[in-house]
Amino acid sequence: MNAPQQFPFARQSAGPAPLRRPGSIRRTSSIDSDWPDGFGQPWIMSGRARDLLTPFEGEPVVLASGEFRIRTSPIREIVEIDVAPHHARAQDMVGVRAGGASRQALAATLGDLRGTPLFQVLDDFAGASLVAGWIWSRWSDDWHARMASHKLKSTAGNKGRMVNICTGFTEGGSSLSEDGSVDHSDQSATEVGPLANPDDPAGWHDMPVQEGRPLARRARRIDIWRAEGVLKVDAGFQDSGPNPGGTRTAIHEYRVYAEIGEADGTLLALQALPLILPFRECPGASMKAARMVGQNVGEFRQSVLDTLVGTIGCTHLNDVLRALADVPALVTMLPKSHD
Repeated sequence: MNAPQQFPFARQSAGPAPLRRPGSIRRTSSIDSDWPDGFGQPWIMSGRARDLLTPFEGEPVVLASGEFRIRTSPIREIVEIDVAPHHARAQDMVGVRAGGASRQALAATLGDLRGTPLFQVLDDFAGASLVAGWIWSRWSDDWHARMASHKLKSTAGNKGRMVNICTGFTEGGSSLSEDGSVDHSDQSATEVGPLANPDDPAGWHDMPVQEGRPLARRARRIDIWRAEGVLKVDAGFQDSGPNPGGTRTAIHEYRVYAEIGEADGTLLALQALPLILPFRECPGASMKAARMVGQNVGEFRQSVLDTLVGTIGCTHLNDVLRALADVPALVTMLPKSHD
């Protein structure tokens, strides 16, 4: 087959979050990964999320928040879990492995949390745990050999074979080795700055300082407001972590702009910007994301997976779009006007 189309590396961060708009709601979420017992051992994932209303006048108001602490095995199974607010069935998630299984279990076990910040970060456990181990490549020259020795390649794709699971891993692409595993020799990453805007420190929920050792963070932001007769959405997403030089490095970053019809929840327009991505094939997914236009945003947690499947989509861009499923719930708390 012909090699997939290649693009220049995406290596430019959007920088800090924009200033919050009066009359808007901002959801921010983060999942931090820490390996207290070292590489190849169970690790701790701490999720935090917050919905913040910025009224037309007055101080911002926290509408809701949620947190989790998950101890996960090297093959991404939930060993321990605690959530806040408390949920009586959270312990039913113990033993579930990240990926499609964890999302199905989440829907079946904690589906009553849909639309909340806690549900968002729990849903994101699948993607965050898949990517988190990448940060060790910044701290260890023999990371890939150590992955093989710990048999960690089996945690992704088809037992490490990644062919055609997404746009970036299309058969024949520069991202793949002959055996179908990832070829990291041409992988790109970019130094990034803080997500919080220094002129708007309240624009992000509190996140711990990460420095001095391998730590990972998946962070996302969704801004929603009304303008020009539609709902406007500005969403940002980043996978990053500290490096030995004392700065931060990101492997994924997207910015998504959308317009949604408030009456029926239809996606009217979409622009997906690939800002930081690891392989030359990856940016192609951004052009295909427009296939979601015309669909109901409230159904995006499933319809994105059905529409942007395999080499049509990007695992991480799909996660950005799936998170928009909560926009209909959030918009009910938006102020109607300046009055």
